[in-house]
Amino acid sequence: MKRPFELLCFIVLFCLPFLTYAIEIKNVGAPYVQNYPKSVYQAGNQNWSVTKDERGVMYFGNSEGVLAFDGKHWELYQMPNRLIVRAVASDKKGKLYVGGFGEFGYWSYNNKGRFTYTSLATKIDSKSVSQDEIWKIFVDGERVIFQSFSTIYIYENEGISIVKPKQSFLFLNKSGKRFFAGIISEGLYELVGKDLRFIPGSEFLKDGILTILPFKGNSHLIGTAREGLFIYDGKTISPWEIQANALLKKNQLNNGVALPGGYFAFGTILDGIVIVDGSGNVVQRVNKSAGLQNNTVLSLFTDDKQDLWVGLDNGIDRIDITSPLYFYVDKAGKLGTVYSSIIVNDKIYLGTNQGLYYSNWSSSDKLFHSFDFKLVEKSQGQVWNLSVIDGQLLCGHNEGTFRVDNGSFQKISEIKGGWTIKELTSSQGVLVQGTYTGLVIYKKDASGNWFFSHKVSGFGSPSRFVEQDTKGNIWVSHANRGVYKLKLDAEMRRDVSIKSYDKSSGLPTDFHVNVFNLDNRIVFSSNSGFYIYDDIADKFFPYTQLNDKLGSFSTSNGIIQASENKYWLINHGKVALVEIDAGKLFVDYATFSSLNGRMVQYYENISRISKDIYLISVDEGFVVFKETRTKRPKGPLPKVLIRKIENITDSLNVLTENGDTDVEIPYSRNNIRITYSLPEYTVTAVEYQYFLEGYSNKWSEWSNLAVKDFTNLKYGEYVFKVRARVGGRDPSKITVMRFTILPPWYATNFAVAFYVVLGLVLLFVIKYFYDLKLKKHQEFIHQKFQKEQEELLQREAITNEQKIVSLKNEQLQLDLEGKNRELANSAMNIVYKNELLQKIRDELGRLKDSGGKKLASDQLRKINKVIEEGMNDERDWNLFEKSFNEAHESFFIKLKSTYPDLVPNDIKLCAYLRMNMSSKEMASLLNISVRGVEIRRYRLRKKLNLDHDKNLAEFFMEL
Repeated sequence: MKRPFELLCFIVLFCLPFLTYAIEIKNVGAPYVQNYPKSVYQAGNQNWSVTKDERGVMYFGNSEGVLAFDGKHWELYQMPNRLIVRAVASDKKGKLYVGGFGEFGYWSYNNKGRFTYTSLATKIDSKSVSQDEIWKIFVDGERVIFQSFSTIYIYENEGISIVKPKQSFLFLNKSGKRFFAGIISEGLYELVGKDLRFIPGSEFLKDGILTILPFKGNSHLIGTAREGLFIYDGKTISPWEIQANALLKKNQLNNGVALPGGYFAFGTILDGIVIVDGSGNVVQRVNKSAGLQNNTVLSLFTDDKQDLWVGLDNGIDRIDITSPLYFYVDKAGKLGTVYSSIIVNDKIYLGTNQGLYYSNWSSSDKLFHSFDFKLVEKSQGQVWNLSVIDGQLLCGHNEGTFRVDNGSFQKISEIKGGWTIKELTSSQGVLVQGTYTGLVIYKKDASGNWFFSHKVSGFGSPSRFVEQDTKGNIWVSHANRGVYKLKLDAEMRRDVSIKSYDKSSGLPTDFHVNVFNLDNRIVFSSNSGFYIYDDIADKFFPYTQLNDKLGSFSTSNGIIQASENKYWLINHGKVALVEIDAGKLFVDYATFSSLNGRMVQYYENISRISKDIYLISVDEGFVVFKETRTKRPKGPLPKVLIRKIENITDSLNVLTENGDTDVEIPYSRNNIRITYSLPEYTVTAVEYQYFLEGYSNKWSEWSNLAVKDFTNLKYGEYVFKVRARVGGRDPSKITVMRFTILPPWYATNFAVAFYVVLGLVLLFVIKYFYDLKLKKHQEFIHQKFQKEQEELLQREAITNEQKIVSLKNEQLQLDLEGKNRELANSAMNIVYKNELLQKIRDELGRLKDSGGKKLASDQLRKINKVIEEGMNDERDWNLFEKSFNEAHESFFIKLKSTYPDLVPNDIKLCAYLRMNMSSKEMASLLNISVRGVEIRRYRLRKKLNLDHDKNLAEFFMEL
């Protein structure tokens, strides 16, 4: 462990940069003034007092109530009976003390996170409460002092003590740790504990002490309304005879505040703020012409960031007194738009669209310096450029180029439009100028004055930006056609070669490509970043190494050299100072954020006055920037404040105004809006990043929005995290806020318990019905089994019956086949018999007796008759018909019913055809010739009305 002495040394050395830092208020121009008009904060005109709480939130005693500002959002809190708030003071512990007419108390956050008012006036008897305004409030340790014109109330240990003078107070003031009060018609008193002690020798100050501030040593600076300033050294009070006295008397001092660095700011009734140094010199005057909204200053307050807050009779202003930038703005519009500015021989020149103006400049004088600009005679018209080269001031004008010397305006060139002029690196004593119509060369005469030499022939394009590279080539940018590379002859009178480059040569575009010299290297700016030229490939390539280091300023449209290793970068209205040191780049743009959008676009101008002072041209004037080695202590950013959580389901409903309060939100209103802010009051844009655990799994993109809506959130616990960043500073610490979306009624603990009980009941009921159903199912299964057994037996019986029927059918089929065979055999036997009888007849006809004679005809006739009877024996047919009917029992019935016109011979023929007999066989059975069979077949077809192509045998077989 380090010894105490070593530890003390370490602490001192570590804190030394912050302890030794002191501001230097310049005596030219005015510090940056940020205006907050009534139209912005939406409250009353008058702002009677200012304070800042421990979180960084600003509070103002406004004519309509307490006005709060967190750097992003304004909020008005109205007092009971809409009282005017005359005094506000923060105890840095969460309470904001306020006072008004017959009322005093404090605002604080309750357990629900709502900013509410608690009256302290109720702690005392109503008769003891003075019916006048509370004008001053001081927090002094554990006690709070409230002062009205008639009474001092001391709030301590939950009790209130009352101090009443014989005469009325004017104002109570705190200087260091001491409290002083001016009592009308008596003089100056000191409040010690609860007693008022008269300061001897103060009788002459009896009518107007308005402010008392700590001064050198243990002395105090007293400000009066009409008598000026006095010094009280603890023993005597003496006038402080300084320059500021007359000014403060004239404009009626109203209040005052001590500033860092030994300065004092006094607010007046008639002419804004007067700032004096420790020697009494007026170093600044900030009034309406310098940017204040109103010249009547009602209150002044210096915060922990050394910003000066001003409560006005109409509005609120913040003065950035620690900024190295000081502004001169032509509020009257006398000068026009400023395109260029420069300081030469203790004179400041402004080149505007109306002409060239000048005024005296004295940076060595500590007194406040005002300007009285006058027009240089015969300089009317557009001034583009002011340059000092070898001690001579050259003015690039719409009408040509002029040399300015001791108020004279001498034309040295008739070529119109002198945009830029600079020395050539390849030739000493030679200047090149870019004009409306090309390039112009200047040289020196015998007396050392610059004069017009000649215009470069062969090139006539507008030349806004001109640079020469190390090889002597001159690069010229064209607004709409890329860039040109020119090589001039030795006399620089004409172009030896001209080559144009555009998008086809590697440039990202043909428009607004500008050329600059950056660290002795020619670079080309574009909206896609910086490019460099490769003379071997004769093409352009992105300057990646530079673009990556510059970040957002890689798309800058302008580069102006500040010093040997520093450059100004202009990025479409935004300004940064870039330092190149040992290959490393340092970009500072936060310091110059107040310049954003105030310079003339594409004609930005910054000139170096001295080693560390620069003059920056802005629209309506100029800005003085003094670079110092001692940087303003930045420190870490404050934490982001959760300012409000609102429900936005159907209407805006504030849930809490404090992010430290846990919030429970009904599920039916699960749409919320979270408003947050960073209590940082510089003009640099603040970017926020948030992350809602339980909703997403990563941080959002950086955004300027300071509000976020979440809709249709599921029930559960959420953790909202947010952080911020400003300029190039590290992000702030993470602010964490928790909130809960309550479950819907059907997901509450009671509902869950009900669901459990209901589930058990349902389980019992389900089991009961399940058992009952199981029993019924078992019975059903038993019955089904029996039924299936019966059905199985029935199916087996049917199967057996089918088998029996099948066997019977098979047997019948066999019987039918047997009968068909018998029928066929019977028919064949008849055929055979008839054929045999026919043969016998034929043989008998050929038979002869022994004598060789044929048999007698009567004998043959008898025999033929017998044969004929045998062949036509109906018994054969009857037997055949019987057998045919047994085999085809329904054939003759169906045939006769369908065709009743058929005769017996037709029916016989039909039966023979069904048996598929041949014509010869049928002829034998019918005892006719084959020809006769054909005839009968033909006749039968006609009776049956059959088509000619229909086969008779098939027809009867299908019947």
